[in-house]
Amino acid sequence: MQYAILVYETEYDIANREQHMPAYMAYSQALGEAGVMVGGAALHPSHTATTLRLQNDQRQVQDGPYADTKEQLGGFFLIDVPDLDTALNWAARCPAASNCAVEVRPLLPNPA
Repeated sequence: MQYAILVYETEYDIANREQHMPAYMAYSQALGEAGVMVGGAALHPSHTATTLRLQNDQRQVQDGPYADTKEQLGGFFLIDVPDLDTALNWAARCPAASNCAVEVRPLLPNPA
């Protein structure tokens, strides 16, 4: 089953990513060597986001993040593992787990 490991970081953490890169590179390498890595990416800070809503078939576009929070989605890893317990074990190894939040969410199967 595929899971997304969503990495939530503070603005400070995102602005100082170079300090954390060796840990994230090691984590990515471990996921790859275990054969569970499907994909992933780091994201630009939330102030670079553009939020879109459709209201009455009209685009409502807002610069910036959807929500103003202390932590923001900083990146994600997509993994393919047998079950939630295994996904949680991998999430616990994510560098952000020790000082920020890591969310594990199953992916819906692709209907195609």
